[in-house]
Amino acid sequence: MAPLLEVRGLTVELPTPAGWVRPVNDVWFELSAGETLGLVGESGCGKTMLSLALLGLLPPGARTTGEAWLAQRNDSRNSGSERLNLAALTERERVPVRGREIAMIFQEPMTALNPVLRIGAQIEEGIRAHQPELAAGELTRRAREALEHAAVPEPELRARQFPHQLSGGLRQRAMIAMALAAGPRLLIADEPTTALDVTVQKQILELLGRLRRELGLGLLFITHDLGVVAQVADRLAVMYAGRIIEEGPAGTVLRRPRHPYTEGLLRASPQLKRRKLEPIAGAVPRLGALPPGCAFEPRCPYRRAECSAAVPELRVVVNDVGPVAAPRHRARCILVEAG
Repeated sequence: MAPLLEVRGLTVELPTPAGWVRPVNDVWFELSAGETLGLVGESGCGKTMLSLALLGLLPPGARTTGEAWLAQRNDSRNSGSERLNLAALTERERVPVRGREIAMIFQEPMTALNPVLRIGAQIEEGIRAHQPELAAGELTRRAREALEHAAVPEPELRARQFPHQLSGGLRQRAMIAMALAAGPRLLIADEPTTALDVTVQKQILELLGRLRRELGLGLLFITHDLGVVAQVADRLAVMYAGRIIEEGPAGTVLRRPRHPYTEGLLRASPQLKRRKLEPIAGAVPRLGALPPGCAFEPRCPYRRAECSAAVPELRVVVNDVGPVAAPRHRARCILVEAG
């Protein structure tokens, strides 16, 4: 079956006083309906910029190359094409797509929500944008249903409240309700549990998992927390300096990482059996001053002279149990034994 989302060589360039930089650089991946892809990496590696490129919400002056093909649903409102290239749409062409086909749960609800509008009104706005013919009563009912889908208690009361009257967990659920209100098939969750305590965090993760299964959503889950992504992701993509440097089944990548950066992230993650965290030496390089070869080379404990010669390709990793290649596990490192 064809993937719901197929990204091919997607690159985003931003103008700076020092010249053009690439926060997203030649990114390739696929995401199927009903699947969760975890996108992880340090702050500034390009995770959020990638999601904004898919939604067409890049800063002024940004330019995009490459392709991001989204499979369309079969109904009378689509353009007649089976797939849309999100990277090539004009702003007018994005209007019927954003919210209805692809939606996003933004990172911080208190800044993403409008503080002077009631929760219900904000959810209704997203529905009205795609179905302007709906009567006021129907809009109210649909907004309440969206809150119910997001497991918001007392949805009628919460719809009448303002964002500051809700707890952090309820604000996050309201954001989920807004994202789901127009019935998208691709959902991007950008750090949806960062500011929540562990109890509420678990509830939100379970809610997203249930919604993904019930609605058949494709879920792109962005986080810097490997502990969180291990609970929700089917596959894992690790980003560094704008590129995906390792990608594969989540369990495989977390148990046996094949890129030194992924290995470093795991050593720096809190675990009960580990008394001391091991931080990765150095810092993420500035996008305007990337090394000539592997971007991680200055921080890598295994670096060799050839690491600085050219950017490594994503190589298919050979299984540990034999010579048969694992086609879905790839790493951008010259030390990987390619299949």
